[in-house]
Amino acid sequence: MAILWLLMALLMLSFVLLPFMRRRRGVIEQVPPEHPDAADPAAYGFVRQEELDIRMPGADQDLLDVLELVQRTQDYRAAAQLLAGTEKEGERRWQRVQAFAGAAALELQQRPGGVHETPGGQWLRVWRAEQPKDAGGAAVHAEFLTQQAWRTSTPGTDDFRIIMEEAREACGQAALLAPGDPVPYIVELSVARGLACPQAEFEQLWLKILDRAPHHMGAHLAALHYWCEKWHGSRQLAYSFAEAAAAHAPQGSLLAALPLFAVFEHLPEVNLVAGFYQSEVVTKAMHGALHAVHSARPDDPMLAHVRHLLIFFLVRAERWAEAMHQLIHVDGHVGALPWTLSADPAAEFAVYRALAVAGYEANGGSPASLPG
Repeated sequence: MAILWLLMALLMLSFVLLPFMRRRRGVIEQVPPEHPDAADPAAYGFVRQEELDIRMPGADQDLLDVLELVQRTQDYRAAAQLLAGTEKEGERRWQRVQAFAGAAALELQQRPGGVHETPGGQWLRVWRAEQPKDAGGAAVHAEFLTQQAWRTSTPGTDDFRIIMEEAREACGQAALLAPGDPVPYIVELSVARGLACPQAEFEQLWLKILDRAPHHMGAHLAALHYWCEKWHGSRQLAYSFAEAAAAHAPQGSLLAALPLFAVFEHLPEVNLVAGFYQSEVVTKAMHGALHAVHSARPDDPMLAHVRHLLIFFLVRAERWAEAMHQLIHVDGHVGALPWTLSADPAAEFAVYRALAVAGYEANGGSPASLPG
């Protein structure tokens, strides 16, 4: 009898542990490429994994050209000129500020400098020294400091607080140089989250952004982090913030996709519920994001962000054809959620892409049947 009870206990344990091992957030199994059932993404013209660009979510050739020039010559002037010609209230300026700051931070990480070596990202320091009144350089510097705090320190430590306080001061300087530009305040949203600013103070900062760019998708994504359960809000506060933004979004705005980002931020680390990705909450958020994608301008800079997150959810919901439709629009660039949360974004994206292809073909799809 004791052996029978032991066997029953082991059987029950296996039912608990099997989903735990297979359904952890963001972890999904892939058929090995050499397996006879493995599909070939190359048949669809998709970019090889090692050639995927992890720097940005979608194409911005002007930015890529300028980044290459700045990093090759260590001359900031092309970056200053590009930002000066980028619309202040639009999404693209925010993305380009992030990209320049991220490039400088990565350079510094790769070449911290020493007695006989100039530290990486020197072009940004020269930019600030030679053009202290340049609004673009000030915004990039503020974002650079913010990224440095998150990259090199731990929230709650003295080092983190010191860098974030410097970043907040830099945000104030950038805001003074460009009164109508929402970007310095969007940078400050991350600072406020890191420094655990009270909700009333955060809301005052948010009002400054609404005065300048009320429908800015990048700003809403930055604010959503603050209201999430893992930071200074709750699941309900995050959902309410996202749903209110979606409800008041103008026609063609990608803010209708914000609830999907709220769902993603609150995915369980362990999912023991069969059909979770077909549940009403997830399905409703996916439909809102799909509607936003279909209604948005083809050149909306935030469109790729939404498509990447949709790929994650559509694959998990086994909606293969819809996942493939999103893939053909963004393949080649993987610098977006959820891939950037992985230590190897390109590899993570490639797994989901291969699963989408395999699922699509298993249901009768082929390269010839995939619409452009």
